[in-house]
Amino acid sequence: MAKEYKELQVSSRLLLGPGPSNVHPRVLKAMATPVIGHLDPEFLHIMNETMELLRWLFRTKNQLTIPMSGTGSLGMETCFVNTLEAGDAALICVNGVFGQRMVDNAQRCGARVDTVSAPWGEPIDPGRVEKALAQKDYKLLAVVHAETSTGVLQPLEDLSRMARERGTLFLVDTVTSLGGCPLEVDGTGIDICYSGTQKCLSIPPSLAPVTFNEKAAAAIGGRKAKVQSWYQDLSMIASYWGKERVYHHTAPISSIYALREGLRIIHEEGLEARIERHRTNAAAFWAGVEALGLKLQVREEFRAPSLTTVRIPGGIDDAAVRKALLMEHNIEVGGGLGDLKGKVWRVGLMGENSHANSVFLLLAALGGILNRMGFACSPGEALEEAGKVYQN
Repeated sequence: MAKEYKELQVSSRLLLGPGPSNVHPRVLKAMATPVIGHLDPEFLHIMNETMELLRWLFRTKNQLTIPMSGTGSLGMETCFVNTLEAGDAALICVNGVFGQRMVDNAQRCGARVDTVSAPWGEPIDPGRVEKALAQKDYKLLAVVHAETSTGVLQPLEDLSRMARERGTLFLVDTVTSLGGCPLEVDGTGIDICYSGTQKCLSIPPSLAPVTFNEKAAAAIGGRKAKVQSWYQDLSMIASYWGKERVYHHTAPISSIYALREGLRIIHEEGLEARIERHRTNAAAFWAGVEALGLKLQVREEFRAPSLTTVRIPGGIDDAAVRKALLMEHNIEVGGGLGDLKGKVWRVGLMGENSHANSVFLLLAALGGILNRMGFACSPGEALEEAGKVYQN
């Protein structure tokens, strides 16, 4: 008997993990817009508006500001394969999984990679970076702004200044910070920057916004060899997104619709208001978590408002708690990665999910589950402490 494939039915979840976040209904509606050709004059206009909105969001005037056709990981690879060649020296900051991925990317380009490390949950020490930069002529300095595996928000100003003083390109991963944490590409002096759509932007995963300034674009133009990835070669892709409109690949039309609408929503809210909303909800959640008797992995001054790592108390089964949240409350949170696997829960309050309702629902559900599993706590007190943040 032939297998019957039924109509797709997916449970409705509150996505409070490290990504993706829930998508705004307007974005889903935009994705249902009829598909047109990727060189249709109407779509070219949509492309132009999307680039304008991305420049506004990145706070940059960079002409080479486009969404790459792939997830945030493709954005990472795009920045490395276009910038680094065999034999180039790169200094990469590592204090989590995504710093490690940067190292892997650079090594696959044939670069000579050195690292500056910090314990997971701690920021990179600028003094150690300065010392390393003084030892060698590096082409590239790279760092993760909001490390998704730890919840650390890395200060960028000192690192940018050091790179600029030495003529070194400064590359920043903003996958978990763009649209939810303060970020000024031009104001901070970032040469190369990439992100993803599925976190603070609350757009389905499928695109990776990148931006390159003139200095970085010149480095691409001055390469000795072709970019090893044909699909990610910005010398060609820039001609498709630029005035020439030279065909390179078929753009993901519906995803571009989604990105434009998601950026429109952010523009309507106002970037400053959106960032403040993320700050407030994160602070409320932190207060509630501590009232439950739980500890946070990262010191407050270095916590990313978009993603929080909560230490798992002794005797509590990590997977059992996450399963109970999902099955009983339709709430998803993430487990730890790498050095923090089994030691923390990763909670994302990003984009559409950065709201008081998310904070209160998660605190109440988590407190109830922990009590049942033998960890004595007061969900009521947690809600009260979170409420005080909103009152203030």
